[in-house]
Amino acid sequence: IEKELLAFDADLIIADEAHKIKEARTAQSKAMHHFGDKARYKLLLTGTVITNKELDVFSQYRYLNRKVFGDSFYVFRNRYFDMVGYGNHIPRFRNYMLDEFLEKMHSIAYRVTKAECLDLPDITEEVRTVELEDKAKKLYKELEKESYTELADSEVSAVNVLTKLLRLSQLTGGHLTDDEGDSNPVSTAKLKALSDVIDSAMAEEKKIVVMARFVPELNDIQKLLEDKGIGYAVVRGGVKNREEEIRRFQEDSDCRVFVGQIAAAGLGITLTAASTMVFYSLDYSMSNFEQAKARIHRVSQTENCLYIYLVAKGTVDVKVLRALRHKVDLAKTLVDDYRKGINPFK
Repeated sequence: IEKELLAFDADLIIADEAHKIKEARTAQSKAMHHFGDKARYKLLLTGTVITNKELDVFSQYRYLNRKVFGDSFYVFRNRYFDMVGYGNHIPRFRNYMLDEFLEKMHSIAYRVTKAECLDLPDITEEVRTVELEDKAKKLYKELEKESYTELADSEVSAVNVLTKLLRLSQLTGGHLTDDEGDSNPVSTAKLKALSDVIDSAMAEEKKIVVMARFVPELNDIQKLLEDKGIGYAVVRGGVKNREEEIRRFQEDSDCRVFVGQIAAAGLGITLTAASTMVFYSLDYSMSNFEQAKARIHRVSQTENCLYIYLVAKGTVDVKVLRALRHKVDLAKTLVDDYRKGINPFK
């Protein structure tokens, strides 16, 4: 299809959700670079130019205006980043280059907020603290101690810390993966809290969206709804008829709950039949988090929106939510904590 689009020879090309081309070496990104080179006018639209690292900027600007950051990813990287860590494979932004970097970014950028261009309803956020069962608490403390101890025997990198954080997050959601890779149920605390939220929504005859990250959690949530006899739609990895699931939730009065996997259901869909969204668990990506929230808070929403976060008391859930809500780099925060002698998982 790239050849056909190039042959179409468009004067104007608009790249929406353009952070999807942040990886310069993918076929999708290369194709967009080719289109950009040929088109006379280009627009790039995204709510998150940088979703992970400043590296994300290069490919998007390569499509938009190759004069800003150049044609070569490696020249760009070597100018703005030091390569650190084991094998020098982790890029770390050079803070002393920040002024130049921002000046170039802003030279062709224009920022407009939702509040400035849309008359959207108000947002309320509510944190519901969940108490893990005694047995689950004990397992969590053991895993927390083990994760911290293991860091001393390995390279302390963002990837390493987040990998260990992942198991702790899985446990707060009710499951723990053993050495054989099997997921075992260890807690129903969050499921019971969710059950209460759902019961209240059904009593008020309101539809509700439930977002979760992990597959075992999604399985638990779907079984809970089936046991209650509540009609629901679901978009998660492996679901092929996304559009039909979304249509049912939006239009069918018997479809009361939408169950979404954050990474799969957080982009490009409208769920405004509901004004309440529950985060059963959280993705570590700020972009995924913001995109998921925007599914109910968008054009055509007429009611004020409520976001409910289920947070297990005294666990990493607290730190993850705080980082996402305050737009802080979670991985950097955890690594910095460890280097200061603080247990990053507490």
